[in-house]
Amino acid sequence: MLTTAMQDALNEQIQKEFYSAYLYLAMSAYCEAHNFPGAAKWMRVQAQEETGHGMKFFGYLIDRGARVILQAIGQPTAEFSSLLDIFQRALAHEREVTKSIGQLYALAIKESDYATQAALQWFVTEQVEEEKTASQIVEQLKLAGDSKGTLLMLDHHLAKRGGE
Repeated sequence: MLTTAMQDALNEQIQKEFYSAYLYLAMSAYCEAHNFPGAAKWMRVQAQEETGHGMKFFGYLIDRGARVILQAIGQPTAEFSSLLDIFQRALAHEREVTKSIGQLYALAIKESDYATQAALQWFVTEQVEEEKTASQIVEQLKLAGDSKGTLLMLDHHLAKRGGE
């Protein structure tokens, strides 16, 4: 049985994961409006992943006999200054999610909740990959600078991400 503190923290994480999906959809919409269809697709796939993460937490709460209590999802920003700005914000956001997962893990340790520790291990590993990927794209965009040709080639590469 989950403690009330653990249940509440996991419900809050569901909200954070769905907010992440909203944020990535806002980024996708901006990319579409600014003729970066590859980045737009990449962001939509990322939004789907975040929804999946939220559903993993949802299912975990159900499996543990806990109550799912959905929280309001805030409106993400819709304006960005560039493709680099978008991916820098995505990286910063992923770092915040990593911090949040770490806090959940610390709570599970404090509560001696071994099942939740085991479930969270998947998310810990996932966040390493999320940060790595976003960081690589940020660095590639920095290298591209204002080169329209390079930005278009990178956008084409981003379109190859699976999903949808």
